[in-house]
Amino acid sequence: MARGDRRRRGAPADGPRTAERAARGGPVRRDGRGGRARGAAGGAALALVVLSLALGLSGRWLLAWYRSRRAVMLHSAPPALPPDSSSPTVAPDLFWGTYRPHVYFGMKTRSPQPLLTGLMWAQQGTTPGTPKLRHTCEQGDGVGPYGWEFHDGVSFGRQHIQDGALRLTTEFVKRPGGQHGGDWSWRVTVEPQASGTSALPLVSLFFYVVTDGKEVLVPEVGAKGQLKFISGHTSELGDFRFTLLAPTSPGDTTPKYGSYNVFWSSNPGLPLLTEMVKSRLNNWFQHRPPGASPERYLGLPGSLKWDDRGPSGQGQGQGQFLIQQVTLKVPFSVELVFESGSARTGGSQALEQLAGSLLTHALESHAEAFRERFEKTFRLKEKGLSPEEQALGQGALSGLLGGIGYFYGQGLVLPDMEVEGSEQKVDPVLFPSVPLFTAVPSRSFFPRGFLWDEGFHQLVIQRWDPRLTREAIGHWLGLLNANGWIGREQVLGDEARARVPSEFLVQRTAHANPPTLLLPVAHMLDGGDPADLAFLRRAFPRLRAWFSWLHHSQAGPVPLSYRWRGRDPALPTLLNPKTLPSGLDDYPRASHPSASERHLDLRCWVALGSRVLMRLAEQLGEAEAAAELGPLAASLGAEESLDELHWAPELGVFADFGNHTKAVQLKPRPPQGLMRVVGRPHPHLQYVDALGYVSLFPFLLRLLDPNSPRLGPMLDVLADRRQLWSPFGLRSLAASSPFYSQRNSEHDPPYWRGAVWLNVNYLALGALHYYGHLEGPHQARAARLHGELRANLVGNVRRQYQATGFLWEQYSDQDGRGMGCRPFQGWTSLVLLAMAEDY
Repeated sequence: MARGDRRRRGAPADGPRTAERAARGGPVRRDGRGGRARGAAGGAALALVVLSLALGLSGRWLLAWYRSRRAVMLHSAPPALPPDSSSPTVAPDLFWGTYRPHVYFGMKTRSPQPLLTGLMWAQQGTTPGTPKLRHTCEQGDGVGPYGWEFHDGVSFGRQHIQDGALRLTTEFVKRPGGQHGGDWSWRVTVEPQASGTSALPLVSLFFYVVTDGKEVLVPEVGAKGQLKFISGHTSELGDFRFTLLAPTSPGDTTPKYGSYNVFWSSNPGLPLLTEMVKSRLNNWFQHRPPGASPERYLGLPGSLKWDDRGPSGQGQGQGQFLIQQVTLKVPFSVELVFESGSARTGGSQALEQLAGSLLTHALESHAEAFRERFEKTFRLKEKGLSPEEQALGQGALSGLLGGIGYFYGQGLVLPDMEVEGSEQKVDPVLFPSVPLFTAVPSRSFFPRGFLWDEGFHQLVIQRWDPRLTREAIGHWLGLLNANGWIGREQVLGDEARARVPSEFLVQRTAHANPPTLLLPVAHMLDGGDPADLAFLRRAFPRLRAWFSWLHHSQAGPVPLSYRWRGRDPALPTLLNPKTLPSGLDDYPRASHPSASERHLDLRCWVALGSRVLMRLAEQLGEAEAAAELGPLAASLGAEESLDELHWAPELGVFADFGNHTKAVQLKPRPPQGLMRVVGRPHPHLQYVDALGYVSLFPFLLRLLDPNSPRLGPMLDVLADRRQLWSPFGLRSLAASSPFYSQRNSEHDPPYWRGAVWLNVNYLALGALHYYGHLEGPHQARAARLHGELRANLVGNVRRQYQATGFLWEQYSDQDGRGMGCRPFQGWTSLVLLAMAEDY
C-alpha cells in the first residue's frame, strides 16, 4: 500500500501551494499541458533532436531530456471511455454523487469545475469557546463509529454517524429527469444517542454550496435570516434551485422552531472552508422557541452581506461560498432539495418536490430495493449467514461505494533520469490535468486514489455494478503517460493535496505498483458480459502499454527476473530498507539493496499479467499481440524457471534473492537513537529468509499446477501455527521470523510484519478454493483449509465490527483487534466476497 510511514502531518499554514513548493526541492516545471500539447511537444522534441545532433550535443543529455518530456505527456492511445463520459448528457445518473469521501456528508458533480454541497455540524454549549465543528472525516476527532448502512453507488444512501451524545442519520436519493442529472434530496436527522435523555442539546447544522468558477448563485432570504431558496446557473447544470425546508420532528411533518444564520463570500479554497466557518462563529445569538427559555449559541453573521466580494460583484471566477446555519433542539430532521430546471421543462405535468412523505417513500423503496438486490447478488441469507453477518456485508459494500470520489487536478511527477553515465538532477514537474473516478481506501486517512488498492476495490464493486468498474478502470487508464506508466498514488486537486505530507506528493516515474487492475479485468473475461468485452476492446491498447512498461521497466538482473525499483537506501536508522512500490512497504527484503535483487512477488504479478493480457488478446482477435504475449506467458508460467530463480532449497519455500544477512538489528546509540547494527555473517548474495506473504505468491496468484511438488510445502507453511496461521487469518510475516513485529525505525512501527491483511487473505482463500476444486494430491486439504481460514477471517472481522462499528486497515494476529486506520472500507470490504465464497 506504500503508506506505512505516513503519520499524518498538518498542511502548511498557507495551504496546498506551500506543500507543493516544499515537495519540489526547486521550481516546478510546467511541462504537462494535457492532450492538446502532445503534438506540439512531439514536434519540439524532434526539432531539438535535429538541432542537438547538428551541434554535437551529448546523446546522454538528449535522452535524459526526452525522458523528462515523455514523463508528462499523456499516452496517445484512444481513451478507454467514450468522450465526455462523465457529462450529464452521457451519464446523467452518475453526474451527481457523494464524490467527496473525505467529508462526513457532501455531494458534487463529476466535473473539473464542480458544484459542491456539504454539511457541517456543531453541538452548542458543551465546551467553552467555539464549539467543535464537524466537517471532514478525521482519524482522531472522536467521531464514530460512522459509515453507510446502505449505498447503491448511484442513486441512494443512508449513513449513521455517532458523535458523542448525538446520533446523526444522513440520507440522500436522486430522481432522474431533464438533461442535467436530475433532482436530488437530502434528509439529515439528529437524535440523542441514548433514549430518555432529559437535557436535550442545542445543535447547529450548516448546509453549504460552493462554486469553483464563474457560476452564479442568487440567494433569496425570508424572515429571520432563513433562506427561502438559492437559485443558480452553470453551463453544465443549466438553471437549478436549492431549497432548505423548515425542520420537523423525526418522522413527523410538524415544523420545529429553528434559529437561522447565513453567510456568503467568495470561495476561500476548498481546504479552508472549515477554518473560515470556525473563524466566523464569533457572535452570540439567542435561540428563543415560543414558550421556552432562551439559550445562547454561536452563530454566523446574521446578514446576507457578501463578504470579500470581488470588484465585479460576481467573484471574478474565484467561485462563491454560501452557507446556511440552522440551530435547534434535538431531535429533529432537516431536508435540502435540489431541483434541476431542465427536469421541469417540456414535461406533460409538473414534478412534485421530492420532500416530506414523498421523500420518505422514495428512501424506503430504495432501501428495500437495495436489500433485495444485495441478496440476489451475494446470496448471504441463502448460504445461511446470520443477520449480523448480512449487515456486515451490506455495510462493507455500502462503505466502499460511499467512498467513491471524483478528483481532478495535476499531480507532481519526478521523471526517471536513470541514464548510464548521466548524473543530471531534475526537479518535479506538473503532470497534465486529469480526472479520476475511483474508490478510496479510507475516508479519514487515505481519501484519494491508490493504484494497487483499486484493483481489490473493483473486485467487490464489479459484482454489484459492472458499469462503475468500467468507469473506474477507464479513468485509471486515462492517467497513462507516454511511456505506459501510472502513478501509484494520485493526489489530484487542492482538497486531496492539503491532506498529504509534502514528501509524498511527488510520484516517481521509475516506480511501479502491483497491477491489480488486471484482477477485475480477468473477472470480466470470465463473465463474458458484452458491455465488458466492448470496454476491454477499447481499453486493450492502454492495458497492453501499461503491462509492457511494467515488464520492461522492472526487469531484473537475469532473464525472467524482476526487481522493484524504488527501494529505500540502506540508511543507518532503518532495520530493513522499505520497498514502497511493492505495496508491502516494510515487508523484509534483502538487507542491503542492490541491482542483483530478484523479487518473487513482482515476478508473479508479471506472470499473471502476461496470462491475462494473452487471454484478452486472443478473445479480441489481436493476433499480433497474442503472438507477442504468448511466449512470455509460457516462459513465466514454466515452473522450472520459477524454481531456478526463486526456490530456496535451504528454506523449503519460494523466496526473494539479494545481498542479505539476517544479522541486523536496531540498537540504541545515544544521542542518535535507534541505529542499525550489522553483525555476522556479513551480507552476501543469497535467498532472503523472510517467510510470509511474499513466499506465498506463486500459490496466491494460482500459478502452480495442482500436481506441482511445490504446492504441498506452500500449504504446510500456510497452515503452520508457528509460522503464518493464526486464529484470525494468515499473518503477513511468520511468527518465527527475526523481523516479526519489529519496528523498522525509531518512529516507524511494524506494518506488514505479522498483522493480518484482508486483501492477501482473500487471495489465499481464492487459491485454496481453486485448488480445492481441482483434482490433485492436495485437493481435499486445500478445501479443508479454505473452510477453516474463511471461518477464522470472517468471524474475527464480524466480531471487531460489532464491537467497534468499523472495518479496520489490518487486524492483530495475536488477539484479532482492529489496527491501523479506520474506517478502512477499501480492500477490507473483500470480507463480503469471502462470506459469499466468490473468488
